[in-house]
Amino acid sequence: MVIDRRKATLFGAAAALRIFLFVVFPSLSRLLAGRVEVSTPVTSFKRQRISNLDQAPLLLPLFSLIPATAFSAITSILYILLDLFCAEALAQIAESGESRETRLYKSPRHELRWDGTAVGAAYLFNPLTIAACIGRPTSLFTNCAVLYAVAKACERRPLLAILSLGLASYLALYPALLLPPLILLSYDAKYKGSSQPPSLIPFAAIHTSAFFGSIACFLSESFFLTGGSWEFISSTYGVHLLLPDLTPNVGLWWYFFIEMFDSFREFFLGVFWLHLGGYVGGLCIRLRGQPLFVITTLLGLCAIFKPYPSISDTALYLALLPCYRHIFPLMRYTFFTMATLLYASLLGPAFYYLWIYAGSGNANFFYAITLVWSLGLSVIVSDSLFAVLRDEWEVERPEMKGKDVRQI
Repeated sequence: MVIDRRKATLFGAAAALRIFLFVVFPSLSRLLAGRVEVSTPVTSFKRQRISNLDQAPLLLPLFSLIPATAFSAITSILYILLDLFCAEALAQIAESGESRETRLYKSPRHELRWDGTAVGAAYLFNPLTIAACIGRPTSLFTNCAVLYAVAKACERRPLLAILSLGLASYLALYPALLLPPLILLSYDAKYKGSSQPPSLIPFAAIHTSAFFGSIACFLSESFFLTGGSWEFISSTYGVHLLLPDLTPNVGLWWYFFIEMFDSFREFFLGVFWLHLGGYVGGLCIRLRGQPLFVITTLLGLCAIFKPYPSISDTALYLALLPCYRHIFPLMRYTFFTMATLLYASLLGPAFYYLWIYAGSGNANFFYAITLVWSLGLSVIVSDSLFAVLRDEWEVERPEMKGKDVRQI
């Protein structure tokens, strides 16, 4: 077995950094676990320990089997391993080349790339990733399942990809939106290079059935685990759909529904969910040749528009962007977006402190800075989408490569 020394060094350094933070700053974990930017009502590590409310039942045995005397140490190691597993999946995605050359499309800049080790490093040493690891939200399990699904799809193992996405959807619900582009990615990767691939419809039907079958299995296991009760469905998934907990977070929903009249609540819940789900079809049709980028964009949109987002969702989106190193020269607002996210990252905790602890501010302080955060992410998503479309356009119009384009 050949060991990649660069990757081994990277993983060792990333693990050592996290162990150092866990050991030298033991209170940091408790501090971040209580931060609204890191933990939400549906991913809070504290809530997982004291109650099964809002958490997938299959996570409960994982934590309940850990001895109380070594709980902190074992969970710290578990979350470090999750991060390393995510980095390995990202390296596999980057090395597959699906971001640069697919069955239906080949970028004219396909030689401009970062290898899997560099992409993994960008994830492991992202401050948002480190903060999420130290804060230990349960969203890391979902992120790990999503990245594993994408990696297996790129490796031409569609069944494992679908089963992994089923697990992610069972844990957090929103990954179900990734099913159409993941099926397209699995199909394109499996039949890449084939001059006469089989029909997509039977392939999609089989794997869609496998997806819902896997979720049914997970729900059945949860049913027996909870003593033959289906009540966990309303507490685990109803909280996503109905938004009963309006605890502040970095998203857009909580403040809007605090100010909402009860008579309009159901209508706007439907509008918000339709808005989030409405991107799936359009992106899959317009970017049919690049399903991996559709998945990346949908993860970015979920980090902005899902009911309970956190920095771990942003870290997941930013982890996949380095796979598209070839479109970076076409992006126009990189400095603006990075400055905006840095600005919001620094002022967000300050504004929350002024509101909750100092009492010298109100909810508008914190919500205003979350709007800035969402603005920065929105610009990254739209700018990367522009860059990919420009890359495709230059394939159709090679004489326009390097020339400025203005929309009239």
